[in-house]
This record gives sequence, C-alpha cells and structure tokens, in this order.
Amino acid sequence: QVQLVESGGGLVQAGGSLRLSCVASGSTRSINAIRWYRQAPGKQRELVATITSGGTTHYVDSVKGRFTISRDDAKNTVYLQMNSLKPEDSAVCYCNAVGSVYAIPVDYWGQGTQVTVSS
Repeated sequence: QVQLVESGGGLVQAGGSLRLSCVASGSTRSINAIRWYRQAPGKQRELVATITSGGTTHYVDSVKGRFTISRDDAKNTVYLQMNSLKPEDSAVCYCNAVGSVYAIPVDYWGQGTQVTVSS
C-alpha cells in the first residue's frame, strides 16, 4: 500500500507562485512514476506533469515553462513548483502514484489540495 498526502495549495494572485508537495509512504518501491493532475469545476481531470523513477519529466503544453516537477527520494516527496500562475490554473490538484506489484498495475491517489489563482 502507498499513501499520498498533498500540501502546499492555497490562494495566490495571478503571476505568483506555489509549490505543491506530495509525500509518499508505505510500499514506495512499487512506484514507477508520480503524476500531478488537476481538476477545475465542471472540467475533466487533467494530467499536468509526470516524473518517472528514472527522473524523466513530462508536462502538459499549457504549463510548459511555468511548472517544474521534481523529487527528493530522501524525503519520499515529489514537488510541483508552479510559477507565473494564471486564473485558469485554479483547480484541485491531486498526486497520483503509478507502478506495479508482481506485475499487477497499482494506482494510488492523494486527497487533493486546492489551488486558487485570483485575477
């Protein structure tokens, strides 16, 4: 089992920055990648950024150049640094861990953290 706890959300003005944290505990060796998703009211959940166990990163086009995903293995934590925030970035952000256990896919989610960007 893997438990994920997000933090770092809050209210920020447009152009500001926030850093989200996702702390993983439990069977973290099973994790192959950590993803950040976000979901705004009335919209589908969107994959924002991914970091693999090998350190490869991917971003949705709308956040490229503004967001950075990183990890600190010593702290079992993945971060999403969000700069130049826009009102359209407002959403509940979720940390998602994906991997496998004995070739069985596993998928874990955190509880979400609210990001609100005011104009």
